[in-house]
Amino acid sequence: MFVFVILYYTVWSHGMLIRGGLQYNKLAYSSCSELSRQLDLWLSKADLTHGPARAIIAPHAGYSYCGACAAFAYRQISPVVVKRIFILGPSHHVRLGGCALSFMDKYQTPLYDLTIDKQIYAELEATRQFEWMDVQTDEDEHSIEMHLPYIAKVMEEYKSGFTIIPILVGSLTPEKEAKYGAILAPYLADPQNLVVISSDFCHWGPRFRYTWRDPSRGHIHQSIEWLDRQVIMYTILLNKQDLVWPIGAVGSDAAL
Repeated sequence: MFVFVILYYTVWSHGMLIRGGLQYNKLAYSSCSELSRQLDLWLSKADLTHGPARAIIAPHAGYSYCGACAAFAYRQISPVVVKRIFILGPSHHVRLGGCALSFMDKYQTPLYDLTIDKQIYAELEATRQFEWMDVQTDEDEHSIEMHLPYIAKVMEEYKSGFTIIPILVGSLTPEKEAKYGAILAPYLADPQNLVVISSDFCHWGPRFRYTWRDPSRGHIHQSIEWLDRQVIMYTILLNKQDLVWPIGAVGSDAAL
């Protein structure tokens, strides 16, 4: 098998700006059909336990690391009801104090192109709370891009019936979190909208300047698992006040 390296660059096509898939070299599949089969396999092994989901949290690492894990989140989606998919991904390459939108008209995937919802973008822009990514930032960022093949696969039978709303998320103060939450809340309340929250795996070690550990919890992985479960519990309970402490104490990556 040879490594499937896709170097789509942003191009103009029929008056539209289409973002290429520069990060898909992380997928390492020999063809689009092989990637499609692998996604089908992972999804077939994931149980439908909490669907239909209105929002999911899934990782954005290379698929050899997180493909099987992400399938459990994407398995909970009911594509028949979804018309719009909001994709919230953290910014890795630029300092961003708010949230940013894409100039693109479409995002390419190895399966098919995904269309950005310009009407929703216009509504978000009208709030004057959103910046715009430049092309280089858009191309460099993987937190949104790595979710696109899974979205395309899950929505494959309805490919012409939905749009995407990619949003790059920066480091937000509590005040800005509340502001963006208020803006996005009406969209989340619409059952035809799905929210995909792009998350990092835990980056543990000196290289990432994160070595937190609670010795009373056992080994490193046990300590991190305990922390994860605390975050999950506070999230389910909508307890924002207590959710803040693990993020502040050990770093945002640990809580995502």
